[in-house]
Amino acid sequence: MLEATTQFWKGWVHHCTDSERCLFYGPWHELVIRSELVLKLLMRRETSAIAAAPTTSLPETIGGERNWDYRFNWIRDAAFTVQALHELGHAGEVEDFFEECLARIAEGEPGRVEQPFYGVDGEELPDEEELDHLEGYRGSSPVRIGNAAGDQRQLDVYGELVLAVHETTQYGETLTEENWAVLRDVIDHVCEVWDEPGYGIWEDRVDPKQFVYSKVMCWAAIDRALTMTEATDYEAPTDEWEAVRAEIEERVLDEGYDEEMGNFTRSFGTDNVDASLLRLPVVGFLEPDDDRILGTIEAVQDHLATDEGLVYRYDTDDGLDGEENPFVLCSFWLVDALALAGRREEARELYEDVLEHATSLGLFAEQVDGETGEQRGNFPQAFSHLGLINSAIYVSEGADPRTPTPIGVDAPDGTS
Repeated sequence: MLEATTQFWKGWVHHCTDSERCLFYGPWHELVIRSELVLKLLMRRETSAIAAAPTTSLPETIGGERNWDYRFNWIRDAAFTVQALHELGHAGEVEDFFEECLARIAEGEPGRVEQPFYGVDGEELPDEEELDHLEGYRGSSPVRIGNAAGDQRQLDVYGELVLAVHETTQYGETLTEENWAVLRDVIDHVCEVWDEPGYGIWEDRVDPKQFVYSKVMCWAAIDRALTMTEATDYEAPTDEWEAVRAEIEERVLDEGYDEEMGNFTRSFGTDNVDASLLRLPVVGFLEPDDDRILGTIEAVQDHLATDEGLVYRYDTDDGLDGEENPFVLCSFWLVDALALAGRREEARELYEDVLEHATSLGLFAEQVDGETGEQRGNFPQAFSHLGLINSAIYVSEGADPRTPTPIGVDAPDGTS
C-alpha cells in the first residue's frame, strides 16, 4: 500500500528534470511541487470541490476575532486553483471541476451564482456559529463553524469563472453547447447586475460598495465571452455585450481611477488602495506598462507593502476589530504585476523574498505576521500556494507571463 501510494503521487506530480526545458528547475522546483500537492490534497475526489483550506478559526492575529471557517469550496478560489493546476498539465482536475461548477450554476436561477461558495460534498451551507465552549488557538476566540459570507453578493466571482473557462479552451478543452448555454446566461446576468454594489473579493463585513476589482472582473467575464463567441459558432447577443463592456470600462476609468493620486482606487469615490487592483493587467483591462497600472503598482508598494516585500490587502476599515497581517497571495500578485511590467529582475528578487517565509515543510498559511514571520490564518491555504505556482511562471525567463505554457507541452520557441 505504501509503494502504491508513493507511485501514485510521483506519477501525478508534473515531471521536470531537464534544466533547459523546465520553467521551475532550480531552487523553486521543490516549492512548486509542494504547492501542487497542497492543491490536489484540498480537492474532494467525489465532487471535484476544492476547499479553500482544511482548517477553521486559525486566527489572522493572535487573540483577535478574525477567525474564519475555510473548509468550503469557494468558486473564486477553486477557479484560481484549477488554473494553476492546468499550468502544470493537470487537465483532468480542470475538466472535472468545471463540469461540476457549471452544472451547479445551471441548477439555480439562470446565469446567477447563488452563493460564492458551497460545501465540499454539495451540502447546504451551515449558518455561521460561534463555539463559546472552545478557547481557540492560543486564546483566539471566537471559534467559528460555518461562514456568513455565503450570503454575500460577490460580483467578481463571475469574472474568475469565465476567465478560467476561457483559459482552458486555449489548451484544447472543448466548450460544449450545453456549457455555452450556461455561460451565455451568466454573461446576460452580469450585464444586468455589474453596476450594483457588492461585498467584494475580501468579503468585508460592512455595507456593500462599488468595488473597482469587481467591476473589472465583470468586464473580464464579458470580454472573454466575446472572445469565445468568435472562436465558435455559438449564438450570443454580441452587440449588447460589447456595449456593456464599453460602459464598464468607461465607468471604471472615470470613477475608479484617481487622477491626482495617479492610481486606481479600492472603490468608486474613495482614495483607498487595494492589492486586488494588481490583477488589472493580468486580466487585460489595461496594458501592463500603462501609466495608470504603473501608478497603481507604486501605490501598493507605498501604502501596502512591508520592507520584506509582504503585502497587505487594503488600507481601510473592513468592519472588524483589530488588524490583519500581510496576505501571501497579494505578495505574489505584486510579483506578477512587476513581471508583466517588464521589471522581471525586481519581480524575481521579491519572489525569492516571499518564499523565505515558507515553513520548513514548504507550506504557507493565508497570512504571515509582519513582525515575527509566523504563519497566520487557516493553513495550508490554497490561495497562497496557487499564487506561488503562478508567480514562478511569471518570473521565469523565456516565458510570456500572460500565456504560460503547461509543463510538458512544447511552446513555439522550444521551451516547455
